Amino acid sequence: MLFLGLGIILLALKYLEIGPPASWSWYVVLAPFGLAVAWWAWADWSGYTKKKAMDREAAKRRARIDKNRENIGLAPKRK
Repeated sequence: MLFLGLGIILLALKYLEIGPPASWSWYVVLAPFGLAVAWWAWADWSGYTKKKAMDREAAKRRARIDKNRENIGLAPKRK
């Protein structure tokens, strides 16, 4: 997301001719978009995206279990 945000900002500065990016090459301005694509490809290939999704699901599950334990009067289990 960082590369995408940076790319959008640089693209806007180049298009509106504001600041130093106005004189930069289009390759430099568009490079963050290429880096974002490379990052997403690596994240999908390596399993990083799936691991993060599984971690979020596990945290939601643990929170739901703890809430239910508190509702029935038991102390939630902590590691």
